[in-house]
Amino acid sequence: MADVIAVLILVVLIGGAAAYLIRAKRNGVKCVGCPAGGNCSDRRKRKRKKLSGPIIAKKTIVISGMHCEHCVQSVTDSLNQIDGVSAKVDLAKGWAEVSLDREVEDDVLIAAVEKEGFSVDSVQNQIC
Repeated sequence: MADVIAVLILVVLIGGAAAYLIRAKRNGVKCVGCPAGGNCSDRRKRKRKKLSGPIIAKKTIVISGMHCEHCVQSVTDSLNQIDGVSAKVDLAKGWAEVSLDREVEDDVLIAAVEKEGFSVDSVQNQIC
């Protein structure tokens, strides 16, 4: 009898999950399970933030925890809110390439990424 109840519970759970996925796909959800509710932007070309001065430094921020384009967009937006910073985030490589037109401390960049809920593994200076 306990086996029958366990099988019924599994059927209900699996059926519910399948119904959820089917409804989500019918409604045009691109990223099921995404923190944005499935409304991740696709891989469209985004405009890069223009800096007011010449680039004086570049840094690579290695980031862990990004899973979808919504993650990329939130990190990009957070970094680009900092004066003097223009960021390009790559999901596949797990990093952000940051161009600077003024001195910006690593702690400021790290705080912007961590504010969005991701971990910074390292910040590396690039030679310009």
